[in-house]
Amino acid sequence: MNADSIVGLSVAVALLGYLILALIFPERF
Repeated sequence: MNADSIVGLSVAVALLGYLILALIFPERF
């Protein structure tokens, strides 16, 4: 894997985690 795919994957995981947290804890956002 090259750096671009690693960065893209980490950004996608971070966005997915943020969306899941926003669904679990809607009062924080």
